[in-house]
Amino acid sequence: MPTVHANGIDVNYEVQGDGEPMVLIPYLAADQACYAFQVAEYAKHFTCFSVDLRGAGLSSKPEGSYTTELLAEDIAGFMQEAGVERAHVFGLSLGAAVGMWLAARHPDRVKTLSLHSAWDRTDPYLRVVVEGWRVMAEALGSVTEMVIKGIFPWCFTPELYAARPEYIDSLADFVRSRPMPPVDALIRQSAAVLSHDAGEILGQIQAPTLLTFGRHDAVTSTRFADPIRAGIPGSELIVFEDCAHAAIYENPDEFNQQTLAFLQRHSG
Repeated sequence: MPTVHANGIDVNYEVQGDGEPMVLIPYLAADQACYAFQVAEYAKHFTCFSVDLRGAGLSSKPEGSYTTELLAEDIAGFMQEAGVERAHVFGLSLGAAVGMWLAARHPDRVKTLSLHSAWDRTDPYLRVVVEGWRVMAEALGSVTEMVIKGIFPWCFTPELYAARPEYIDSLADFVRSRPMPPVDALIRQSAAVLSHDAGEILGQIQAPTLLTFGRHDAVTSTRFADPIRAGIPGSELIVFEDCAHAAIYENPDEFNQQTLAFLQRHSG
């Protein structure tokens, strides 16, 4: 897979498809393959640039303080070095937080902004959840097992666990097959989640924006919908009624259909 040097680090990425550029920004601890179910469809319409964030995948994992603003500058630098002048920008959870900063600081680079399971600023509830993930990762000595045992239950509904245990197992196998970060890198990357506060810069976002949430998401619930929509006038909202934090896996067909409709309305 190709790599570019941007903002002082090596950024690993993958390119698939044909059409207008689209940049997909992963969530916490994940690598560029995390959106496989989406890229399979999006690549029929867009040139998909799926990146590894600082601290994850095959990108650099330097020491130092990570913030969502810094990660956004990494993506802006990646776009410059990869020759992507302007793109549809997509992110879930941490990826959405990074997308906010990218769209606010580099509006000329963002054609549309898709924010999935997003939040404007970290509140006490989100903080205690993420701090728990950090404790679990250190106790297990494994980010992979922390994701499966600690993060998965926030991503999926109890109904999915009960009805499709083999599907949950297949997703766990997928996580185990990917290049997961060491614990120290997870601690640095999750610090960006804990410190995230984009409340004051939402008004600088000019791109057409889509927000989606899962009705049963607790960690980034619809409590964040109103402040984000107030900050980004004209933003659109979709709530997936049968999903928790990860509609991209829990109901990928509906997720892809509805998000592609937004993207295609703003293409060309």
